Amino acid sequence: MNRNPTPIGSGRNTAAAISRALTRRQMIAWGAITLAGLAMASTVPWANASAQSNPGGGKIDAQVAQVSQRDIDALSKASILYIATVRKDGNQSTPAPVWFTVTPDHLALIQTQPGTWKAKRIRRGSPVIIWIGRKHGPAFIGKAEIVQDKKLQDQVIEQYPKKYLLARVGFARPSRAKLDSGQIVVIRISPARDLPGFISEPGVPAPGLEKQPQSQPEPQKK
Repeated sequence: MNRNPTPIGSGRNTAAAISRALTRRQMIAWGAITLAGLAMASTVPWANASAQSNPGGGKIDAQVAQVSQRDIDALSKASILYIATVRKDGNQSTPAPVWFTVTPDHLALIQTQPGTWKAKRIRRGSPVIIWIGRKHGPAFIGKAEIVQDKKLQDQVIEQYPKKYLLARVGFARPSRAKLDSGQIVVIRISPARDLPGFISEPGVPAPGLEKQPQSQPEPQKK
């Protein structure tokens, strides 16, 4: 029996003890699903976010950043996203759970380490496939970019601890120091189109950002 348990009141010790027992992906999924509701604060205006035009100041392709009402509603209720990128061979990667926050114009912001596969692929221009809330949740494909805008970075720094209890006690908590030193990056996700009923198939060719027109059958010769 462990006679010296980790003090629950110590944020760093609590996060370290939990993280030794679970993988990073398990921590993110478990923390979002189990604890996000406890940490939700009324100061984080999900459903009532006003539709402002790109407060971060970066350039967003007007043809890409078209968020459907379905996705706005789903994002306002979800505490987790599953994200897949596209490998060099054009195939889907395995989806990974991530925490997120939402800008006033309904674009998702996530943080990750710069050496992760998703960060590397996004840096070279990979699209992203997103499932909202669960592995088989509402899906869309979109563009992603690593942002340097401090307003967007500060939004992640401020809202993650409000939304996620584990971030509040120190697990995967973003900070200005981590961003400035390059330990983490912030990624903005801009939807291109919804993928109704789309299911992850790692190793299978990914859908395109634009819907491919259906080929018309050739008329039968008489």
